[in-house]
Amino acid sequence: MDRRFEPRREALLDECQVSPYVFRGMLDRLENFVEPFASILWRSEQSEHALNYVSGLISDLKRKNSEAIAYRNDQDRRRLQHFIGESQWDHEPLMMELARQVGEELGEEDGVISFDPSAFAKKGSESVGTQRQWCGRLGKIENCQVGVYMGYASSKGHVLVDTRLYLPKEWAKNRARRKKSKVPKRIRFQTRHQLSLEMLDAKGTILPHAWITGDDEMGRSSAFRRDLRQRKEAYMLAVPSNTLVRDLEVDAPSYSGKGRKPVTPFVRVDRWQKAQPKNAWTRIDVRDGEKGPIVVDVLKCRVVAKTDRRRIGPEETLVVVRSLDEQRKEKLDYYLSWSHEETSLQEYGRVCTAHHRVEECIKWGKSEAGLADYQVRNWHAWHHHQTLSLIACWFLVHETRRGKKNNSSDDGTSNSRRHCSLVARCLPAGQSGANRTRTNTPTRAKPTRTLLLLENA
Repeated sequence: MDRRFEPRREALLDECQVSPYVFRGMLDRLENFVEPFASILWRSEQSEHALNYVSGLISDLKRKNSEAIAYRNDQDRRRLQHFIGESQWDHEPLMMELARQVGEELGEEDGVISFDPSAFAKKGSESVGTQRQWCGRLGKIENCQVGVYMGYASSKGHVLVDTRLYLPKEWAKNRARRKKSKVPKRIRFQTRHQLSLEMLDAKGTILPHAWITGDDEMGRSSAFRRDLRQRKEAYMLAVPSNTLVRDLEVDAPSYSGKGRKPVTPFVRVDRWQKAQPKNAWTRIDVRDGEKGPIVVDVLKCRVVAKTDRRRIGPEETLVVVRSLDEQRKEKLDYYLSWSHEETSLQEYGRVCTAHHRVEECIKWGKSEAGLADYQVRNWHAWHHHQTLSLIACWFLVHETRRGKKNNSSDDGTSNSRRHCSLVARCLPAGQSGANRTRTNTPTRAKPTRTLLLLENA
């Protein structure tokens, strides 16, 4: 750790004392929090199921599916399974309410919207959308489902706000599989980029933002970048290391007087980066993290890139960001950006780290709010579970921000993962009836002050 950060670290540790007062009335707050979402549902029992399901998603259950949540609440599992898998309630109004709340509470003019596909490994072939396709978590082609997530980040916080299930062409064209999996007739094949644009068009206006970001799966598509330019959306999208670009800031080879005038050749972005002098990099102190200042090295260059059809695209900015990963090894990220020409390196560094924070939201949702713990097969059930899981994530963000306000100064840093674990242990479980042996019993939080240990940013 940088010695300069030692005094700051001590101050953060002092601020991370969490009083048991933080957790008082949490169940009442959960009920009040869920009420705007539950009121959208048609029937009172659906509203009750929604509350019970969200409470189970933020609990300390190991597997947060319908059956486990029902047993935890000492309920008949079939009713909750029917609510998730068979009940005909529309998840879209709940997603819209979620985006509206996030825009109101976290929204800032320089906010960042990020798109990131995430895969869920599956063993069978009956679950909707399942086939052999790229699974980023496993790093290979595997049998899985893929969801495309939309996240939002600002200086006030970061959270997932929407998702779409990617339906491969083989599924979209197969009537028998569609009928069995209850895929609505209006659903047609859409690429992951088209799904992202659909979410942006639906919710972009209620989420104040200045940037669109995404991983290299999103950025590799020149058509997606074109569609964002047509929408006047500034973007900073990751691209693969083999992306071909032409440097517009170097002089072209001299002309011999015969034939065509020579132009600067196209080169892979990783090879271009290696050819840059050491003094081309600028060190940027982006923000305070939980283990020290987040520092990155950045360089940029005006370029044109080859399009999907091997043509020459419009002028963009190539941004290369050098940082350290969790194992303290050097990592290079390549981005193509379309924004104002005077955009600073500091701003590029901020947007890059905002994108990574949204990536962490997916991992956090899977570990803390059961995002990947579903056991469903049809279209409606997948979206029902995902919607309630994103709502559960939003509640945990609420509780984390509340903990910061009660225990930290405005610029303090609190450990959200540890805080949410304490929230989970405060939730009671049903202990009576025939389901007693099927219920996980949580450990109640002790009425003492707890020190939150700092983890990696």
